Amino acid sequence: MDWIKFIKDADKDLAAYTKALPETMQAFGKMGAAAKSGNGIDLKTKELVALGVAISTRCDHCIGYHARNLVRLEANREEVTDVLAMVAYMGGGPAINYGSKALQAFDQFSAQ
Repeated sequence: MDWIKFIKDADKDLAAYTKALPETMQAFGKMGAAAKSGNGIDLKTKELVALGVAISTRCDHCIGYHARNLVRLEANREEVTDVLAMVAYMGGGPAINYGSKALQAFDQFSAQ
């Protein structure tokens, strides 16, 4: 899968969705900002958790967005693969397969 194109296309789709449902998306944005605002753990760790949840819920779009965010936050491949190992442990075969998608997305965004 070409994750870079996939997320660019998703961004376009979300722009149309946001235009149709601006209040919903504003509320979702506020919820995201609130979740990221605490000081207990750093933002990179929060994004690593989000990637794990994205894999567990089998959300390709979420995997792409959080993999891209992790690259922007300068996560390294070892940090990502540690999360993938925990997700595989907790989620079994489906988590392993979606974890492989997450690793592919992270690698493609890292190569940019």
